[in-house]
Formats: sequence, C-alpha cells, structure tokens
Amino acid sequence: MASPEPVLLRGDLVRLAQALANILNNAAKYTPKRGHIALVAERANAEVIIRVRDDGIGIAPEFLPFVFDFFTQADRSLDRAQGGLGIGLTLVKTLVEMHGGSVQASSAGLSQGSEFVVRLPALDALQANGKKPGDQHIQAENRPARRVLIVDDNQDATQTLATLMKMWNYEVQIAHDGLSALSIAKTFQPDVAFLDVGLPGMNGFEVAKQLRRLLNHRSLLVVALSGYGQDEHRQQAREADIDHYLVKPVPPEVLQDFLLKSESVPATSSRITSGSISSNPQD
Repeated sequence: MASPEPVLLRGDLVRLAQALANILNNAAKYTPKRGHIALVAERANAEVIIRVRDDGIGIAPEFLPFVFDFFTQADRSLDRAQGGLGIGLTLVKTLVEMHGGSVQASSAGLSQGSEFVVRLPALDALQANGKKPGDQHIQAENRPARRVLIVDDNQDATQTLATLMKMWNYEVQIAHDGLSALSIAKTFQPDVAFLDVGLPGMNGFEVAKQLRRLLNHRSLLVVALSGYGQDEHRQQAREADIDHYLVKPVPPEVLQDFLLKSESVPATSSRITSGSISSNPQD
C-alpha cells in the first residue's frame, strides 16, 4: 500500500533520478508496443521501496544473476546491436548502493516480463544510523583527475563505465573503434587506456601497440578488457606491451580499487604476470 504521507530521502537528486531513469529506459527498451510498465513507490518501515514492473520479453533464469554486471550480453530476443542485457544496470546498482540501498531483479523467464526493486533508507533511518550517501564508496573529489580513455564497441557498457569514472573524478573520453581511439589520444593524451580486445577492424592488441608509438612514453597505463581469460590471449597482451589484463565482468568496486592502487604504482612496475585481475570468462 502506498504511503498517504510524503516519504523523504537524503541523497543526490541527479544520481537518484539517473538510477530510476535507467531502470525505466531498460523496461521500455525490452517491452513491445502496447505493453505495460508500472512504477510503484511505497514506504515499508524504515525503507522506501520503488518497483518497476513490465510485461515485456523478460530475462532467462540463467542470466538473472548477471544483470548488474559490466558487459553482460544475453539474447533477449532483440537484435544484439540494441545493446547488452540492460542499459546502465551496473550504474544503477552502484548509484543505489552509494545511498545505502540495494536493487534486485526478478523475472519468471523469457516472455514473462521483469521487475526491478530498489530499496533505499528513508530519511529518519539515515539520521538514526548516521550514514550518509557515499559512505560505501571511496570519495575522491579532492584528488587531481587523471585522463582515462575507454575504447569498446559496446556503447551501453562504455557509457556506463564512463559515467562511473566521471563520478570517481576522472576525466574521460570514449571511442568505439581503434582508429577513433588513436585520433582522440593525440590531443587527449590519456594517463590510462581501457581497451576492449574484440574491437571491429583494429583489435585491442594492435590499438595498444599504436598507442605506445603515438604517445611515445611508458607512463601510459594500458589495460585490456576481455571476455576471454585463456593463456594465449594473455600472451598476446604481453606482446602488445599491455600492463594489465582484466577479464569481464569486472565489478565496479574492484575496478575503482584497481585504479586507486595503480595511481601509486608506475605502469612498468607491475606487468600482466603479477598485476592482472581476472574473474569468470564470458563468451
């Protein structure tokens, strides 16, 4: 039952609005014409619960555990060019957790619709436990921004990653292919480059080699992002002079911690053999 009185939250209006907008955009994207989307907000004890339900194409059970992961790709009966499992769902999770909340997804299966439930502490609960939005994440507003170049042909994932890095006070440029990346790098002069391995045309390994030649300095930190964790791909990364090889999906908190630690370590002091991060490979 909806609360008869206004429910108050303490948080960043822009970021909370962005989280909700991303969930609604995701529902609209995967709900056919003449479908239905419901938005319900209610107060339940010390929480505000926001539900977004749709009767769209749903999510297969095997993909439900991964809906908030970076770069997750699933066939949801739409053309793959429309994007991954959902627009900005990784960003939604991060923004909600920054405010001390949680988000969950559920679906009865393909063609059965889906529901996303956001839980946020109400204002009095925040006051009672002394938490403030952002307590769960390292705040870096006082740190000088480093320049980060993100290169990936998955536009949804790239935009999400770029938004997160801007929140972490990095200056960000994005490219969706190798030639564009090299053109941007000439003027942007990045400190860090995240490169998808499977780029169209020029692959990530070749882009890494060209970036080294173009920028002509070894202080550039080059990080490969790949769905493959086999030894042969790591060997290709070594030959391309790539510093670290990250296997998708990489949780945002792990990525942020990696970036912060890398600021105090020269790029050449920790190579792939000792400094890589990996998780379960994806196709």
